[in-house]
Amino acid sequence: MDGWEAVAAGVLVRRHAELDLTTGLVIGERRALVIDTGGDHRQGAELAAEVRELTPLPWDVVLTHGHFDHCFGTAAFLPAPVWADRGCTGYLREHAERQRAEWSERYREQGRPEVATALGATTVVLPDREVTGSAEIDLGGRTARLLHLGAGHTGHDLVVEVPDVGVVFAGDLVEQGAPPDFEDAAPREWPEALRRLLALDPALVVPGHGCPVDAAFVREQRAELLLLARVCGAHARGEISTAAALRESPYPEPTTEQALRRTS
Repeated sequence: MDGWEAVAAGVLVRRHAELDLTTGLVIGERRALVIDTGGDHRQGAELAAEVRELTPLPWDVVLTHGHFDHCFGTAAFLPAPVWADRGCTGYLREHAERQRAEWSERYREQGRPEVATALGATTVVLPDREVTGSAEIDLGGRTARLLHLGAGHTGHDLVVEVPDVGVVFAGDLVEQGAPPDFEDAAPREWPEALRRLLALDPALVVPGHGCPVDAAFVREQRAELLLLARVCGAHARGEISTAAALRESPYPEPTTEQALRRTS
């Protein structure tokens, strides 16, 4: 689980034991692009050191969204341009300290005080390159496209397309190995974001957690999300009870309850 995998020429994926997080690296002729940075200053520093072993090129950083496990390690990569959807900055300003407090408590309850301590000592870095809709980064010999495909896992998800090899880094718009997370989600809009992702005709999709998947996997997950969206809509309109919604959902009860709260 824990290590780098080359999924295309100059495109690498790193799976982490912590939360089964998946980060990415795209290497061009003149620059490299780091996709997500881990959940605290220690994780970020370890990732930065590993990237530096793979390439001496200067790097840009892209944050797929503002959940702590994807972006609290960014300070280790400075100085560097830090790209994110324009909504990510506001989300971090409003929710970074809440995330820090909640997850520090969770790690202590798990008997992992060292992780809680690292999280408490982490400096949260705000993006300084805000993306409105789309942007391109010239890495030399190849271009990375940054795309906001609509609300889904959050209201500010950003995917990274590497068109010359057909790879898309989807962040948590796609989940492998666990149900999607709806804490900040838009359950009824998420399927449309995945339709737009599939319209890119990816050969390979890298989820925010888990191993890379193909387009067929994304289509199946979209079908599940479409079913959930219908269930959530019917529940919000009072057409079905909570018990019926839990029965009809394709996901476990805690996941479905979270999605229902996001559409109440």
